[in-house]
Amino acid sequence: MNATSTLRTGLVQMRAGADRAANRTRIEAQAQAAAGQGVQLLLLPELHDGPYFCQVEDPANFDHAEPVPGPASDWLGGLAARHGLVIVGSVFEKRAAGLYHNTAVVLDSDGRLAGRYRKMHIPDDPGYHEKFYFTPGDLGFTPIDTAVGRLGVLVCWDQWYPEAARLMTLAGADLLLYPTAIGWDPDDDEAERRRQFDAWRTVQRGHAVANGLPLLAANRTGFEADPSGATAGIDFWGGSFACGPQGELLAEAGDDEEILLVADLDLARSERVRRIWPFLRDRRIDAYTDLRLRFRE
Repeated sequence: MNATSTLRTGLVQMRAGADRAANRTRIEAQAQAAAGQGVQLLLLPELHDGPYFCQVEDPANFDHAEPVPGPASDWLGGLAARHGLVIVGSVFEKRAAGLYHNTAVVLDSDGRLAGRYRKMHIPDDPGYHEKFYFTPGDLGFTPIDTAVGRLGVLVCWDQWYPEAARLMTLAGADLLLYPTAIGWDPDDDEAERRRQFDAWRTVQRGHAVANGLPLLAANRTGFEADPSGATAGIDFWGGSFACGPQGELLAEAGDDEEILLVADLDLARSERVRRIWPFLRDRRIDAYTDLRLRFRE
């Protein structure tokens, strides 16, 4: 890839209901629209094939998991090849009986499965019972080579951890990508909602700044009820965005809209920014041993 080229990216912000075919029809329409606008890289939100099932702990939900490669990655590969797009999608991966992952899959523009990333940080919070379903990833923080560059793919809860973004950067990622499913408790007041959303976007823009890389985050939108009725459900806050290597916002979506968000990334800016802000040069790698500790007593 020409390092001075502009990369046109598309982020799909969408609702995802119980009808998998309808969800895929919406994604197919967005992929076609993206190709028509010259998009080269398309990012989908986390677990886009259906509702966010992790609101409840239900063993029956494991029936929806599938291997990679498998039907979902094959469908995404066909979509990528048909439109000449690199697509980052999300799969509930069945690795073996009783062993499952929350996995991002990367399909190259020829439809080939370029690689996968298994979500490393797994939350267990009210409404987000992911530890019941997902084994932490074991593939490390390794960028995936594609026709448009080396993609530092991470997933949702990973976005709160600077170590994950840094390790992708140190491995040579050209940009950071976060398929996401995050939202508000409907009982939260407006002030709390704003604090949470601002924190979410700020920490990711900070990763872009600290690593001198552009960043994409694609979130779900819309309300999803808790099937158990134990909580008020999740109001996914949308807010998908693209930013540059100084955290500058290039495009952003509203909190309650389904949209194809298009953003042009100037990949050459990372080189220019790192020359004036040489954070990688000045890291005190000799002094960071304690980062391997859970806590310093």
